[in-house]
Amino acid sequence: MPPESKRIEVLSPAKVNFFLVVEGKRPDGYHDLVTLMCCVGLYDTVALDFHGNQSCIACSHPDVPKDETNVALRAARLFFKTYGQEEPVEIRIEKKIPVGAGLGGGSSNAAAVLSGLNQYFNNPFSQEKLMSMGAQIGADVPFLIFRKPAIATGIGEKLSPCGSLRPYWILLINPGFSVSTAMVYKNLNLRLTKCKKKISNLPFKEAFLDVGEFLCNDLETVTASLFPEIDKMKRLLLDHGAKGALMSGSGPTVFGLFAEKRAAEKAYQALAAFDLQQKFLVEMLT
Repeated sequence: MPPESKRIEVLSPAKVNFFLVVEGKRPDGYHDLVTLMCCVGLYDTVALDFHGNQSCIACSHPDVPKDETNVALRAARLFFKTYGQEEPVEIRIEKKIPVGAGLGGGSSNAAAVLSGLNQYFNNPFSQEKLMSMGAQIGADVPFLIFRKPAIATGIGEKLSPCGSLRPYWILLINPGFSVSTAMVYKNLNLRLTKCKKKISNLPFKEAFLDVGEFLCNDLETVTASLFPEIDKMKRLLLDHGAKGALMSGSGPTVFGLFAEKRAAEKAYQALAAFDLQQKFLVEMLT
């Protein structure tokens, strides 16, 4: 039985990819990946209200769809179908994660809906079952239910927990436009990918990993060739003290790694002089 309270709120974190290797294209049109993902301290807020007559969705960002194409609403439909009964839920998303940014915002919202509904209905499903349901919604959804650093394989749905990661402060820069993941993969030339070789000898099963040592993203060259802002943002981060800089996911958000909070704050302040749409100083969630 659901609780007496008719509202629940769930924080929905962004993610970054410390490396992203595209191994090949599958017969179903998807691509096989090897990627190390980590959640970071930038959150949307997903509120679930159980007082209406039908399920619906609303969002603070005008570019987020309000119909059945919204993955958070699809997640609610799937939960109720699997649960065997439905209670109308109004989903409200307060966006802070940029949209279409390579930070997993939509997938995180879907994961938050599945986790929130599971909590509301007294946990009828295990985390493993929720992750299996999430894989039907999107490749990043299982990880964003799991929420611990992990190496993802397959299309991103198969997760292996990662050892302890060296903590960094992360400065995210988003140029203010979105990028279509499908478009990036369509323009990817697998013969030009280089990241598999870079990570092939890395000790991923060791207890402590320094992510700054293996930053690499096979999709970055594609997105950067279409949007020169990517390389400019990376250079800005490196020029202001980042140990390393990389595009996350299919972009266009770029992040820089800083060992010390003070150095990260100094870079954050210095970048205020440049024409950057959005920047966020966040911690890794390990």
